Amino acid sequence: MANYLKMSEIEWIKGLLKAGWSFRRIARELNIHRETVSRHAKRATVAGFEVTAESVAEPANVTTGFDEPSVAKPAIVTAGSKSLCAAYQMLIEQKLEAGLSAQRIFQDISAEVGFAGSYESVKRYVRFLEAITPLPFCRMECEAGEEAQVDFGTGAWIIDGDSKRRSHVFRIVLSHSRKGYSEAVYRQDTETFIRCLENAFRAWGGIPKTLVIDNLKAAVTNADWYDPELNPKIVEFARHYGTVILPTRPYTPWHKGKVEGGVKYVKNNALKGRTFKSLAEENEHLRHWERQVADTRIHGTTKRQVGTFFTEAEKTALIPLPLESFPLYQEAKRTVQRDGYVAVDKAFYSAPPEYVGQHVWARWDSRLVRLFNQKFEQIAVHAVSMRGKFSTRPEHIASKKRSIIEQGAVFLVKRVSNIGPDSGAWAQEVIVARGAEGMRCLQGFIALASKYTPETLNKAAGQGLKAGLVHLKPIRRLCERYAGENGAANEFLSEHPVIRPMTAYQQHIFKEGSTDDLKPSPDKIAQTAPAVGTGGHAGGPSAGGGQFQP
Repeated sequence: MANYLKMSEIEWIKGLLKAGWSFRRIARELNIHRETVSRHAKRATVAGFEVTAESVAEPANVTTGFDEPSVAKPAIVTAGSKSLCAAYQMLIEQKLEAGLSAQRIFQDISAEVGFAGSYESVKRYVRFLEAITPLPFCRMECEAGEEAQVDFGTGAWIIDGDSKRRSHVFRIVLSHSRKGYSEAVYRQDTETFIRCLENAFRAWGGIPKTLVIDNLKAAVTNADWYDPELNPKIVEFARHYGTVILPTRPYTPWHKGKVEGGVKYVKNNALKGRTFKSLAEENEHLRHWERQVADTRIHGTTKRQVGTFFTEAEKTALIPLPLESFPLYQEAKRTVQRDGYVAVDKAFYSAPPEYVGQHVWARWDSRLVRLFNQKFEQIAVHAVSMRGKFSTRPEHIASKKRSIIEQGAVFLVKRVSNIGPDSGAWAQEVIVARGAEGMRCLQGFIALASKYTPETLNKAAGQGLKAGLVHLKPIRRLCERYAGENGAANEFLSEHPVIRPMTAYQQHIFKEGSTDDLKPSPDKIAQTAPAVGTGGHAGGPSAGGGQFQP
């Protein structure tokens, strides 16, 4: 809501104006904006107050709520408030027409005519002259089929019984022939905006090369004159129809003055003073008005009948319509949650694991759900799932989070085939005979590789294949049997090329003597031999009290 001055502050402004204070001084004293002082001064002029020349120097482009920028009007200038620059007005105007700045004008008149005033005085007087004589607007005309301008306006009231609702009017005008299209809608969202544009293209039978729009939120997510950010759906729409969308500079409606005048024309000529029972009734009235009134009028600028001029000069210059309409879908930004899914219309769809925690774009219709990264590269496609259900693509499960069973029968058969050809053939027979139930059997066979050699496993699998065994227990017993036949491989060996003979350690045990020294003496044997009985040692009493007999 706008800030309003109190009555006491308004009376202060009137009193200071009567005292001869300038706008700038009043604004500085009351801590308000100079334009506010100017507005109240214009109201006070009706009561006979006088305004100083310095107070008139206001910014030229002050919007008033209309389509064209308002220009500050010169107020009454009293004889006692003339600026020192007034004596050199013609000279200053000549230098302004030459494009010189206020600083340059101050320097020139100080050197040429001995101007004794300050630079601030020159600057204020230059602003005063520019406010009186604004620069004219530059008209821009377009070739046939080059441009169309788009805007929304206030529509008529829809009254049906006790319900009352006001509509919006979509208006698009071709800049060359001034051929227009109007449609009444309830909303100004992206989907409505796209459908209105499509309806206009069908009504014309072609597409203009450029669409000039304002910065409505349905199309522009970030308004910027140099680098505007368009809604991704609008970008896809423009690519589908081969046109280009150019937003205007923010807060400059005269950049699309043709459609601004067109919206006023619809409001004042077609809808003013009318009410309708439904939106369909209003649209039917607009279509009839477009054919019978808008197309048959002689336009004030082109001096041609609008409908005839469009048919003869512009219709053939439009881009031909594509074979298919723009697909009807919804689109929104989503976050990939920690479980790797995004929520779309109360269902859940998997995304690649590298996008966990990141934002993606979801685009869905009645059949498919598509996921895009921030570069709008497609990363996943799902069929639409029921609400509350999860749709998972196998490639979206991280390898470390995927069990052997989840990787499927083909993966298991391949793992078993690496043991040997007979093992691979037996694994395929298990899957054929038992289906998904046999996957656990293959998983157990792979686990036997930690206990038995590949030769034993392959031999057991080959025997099981011949006998038609498709369960793990008989294969496990065959592995135990074949491993027992080759038990020597599992026992400790006393002779082997890598095992040194005992004589190799002789030099480390005995420093002198021959190999005969390795033989123990009888006395040493008697000392080290255990006693006969339940316990005791040589040289000591046994459990029975007897002595050890050699």
